[in-house]
Amino acid sequence: MRDIFEDIFINPPLDPAESARRNMRPALRKRFYENACVGAEAGSFAVLLDGKPVRTPARRALAAPSRELTQALADEWNAQADTIEPAKMPLTRLANIVIDAVADAPAPVASEIVKYLGTDLACYRASEPAGLVERQAQHWDPLLAFACEALGARFVLAQGITFVAQPPEAVAAAAKAIPQNPWRLGALSSIVTLTGSALIALALAQGHMSADAAWEAAHVDEDWQMHKWGRDEAALARRAFRLAEMQAAAMVLELVH
Repeated sequence: MRDIFEDIFINPPLDPAESARRNMRPALRKRFYENACVGAEAGSFAVLLDGKPVRTPARRALAAPSRELTQALADEWNAQADTIEPAKMPLTRLANIVIDAVADAPAPVASEIVKYLGTDLACYRASEPAGLVERQAQHWDPLLAFACEALGARFVLAQGITFVAQPPEAVAAAAKAIPQNPWRLGALSSIVTLTGSALIALALAQGHMSADAAWEAAHVDEDWQMHKWGRDEAALARRAFRLAEMQAAAMVLELVH
């Protein structure tokens, strides 16, 4: 079983569009089990395939701290058809990262989130057209209000893409909200990467924003461009893949406290 999991999850394709660009068809493994369920594993809950524990690429048990989250992982395995498709298993991929990487080295993950706080998407605003300016304010001003009121962090705005340094005290105050729990930290890191905004991720993690609102806020500029120039089907396909990643991370934040 070791080779199967290494082949499937160590280097899965980034997304279907990327595979197409590289003219590659990902090699999919046939489903080799009948049923996935939840079992006990050293104080946590583990995914079992036909009664046997699933192992991560680093040979650790695929286990989560809550039964609900582990059941969601098992559901992902049960949803596989004749072949196992990693692209359709975002929660398993995130769990592998948390278990094999984040749990052992949380500090670099947190540090990367802090870097995003210094260049947060919500702080960089367009000067025109008026419609885009209004839309950015509608979605992003509440994020800055959240940072100020809930985190004690006052960020400054910039126009265009010219870098503007944020007050160190604002970054430090917001950084205190970065979770230490490896599952929540890994989920937060995933959302930061997917949205380009640590403030969006923190607002979602603290219940100040729904996952749908967070996703919409992350795509204000892209949606505006498509409204003006028409739908970009390739971009929408990539977004659909990333949305599944976002939903998996949001589920972890909801089920792990």
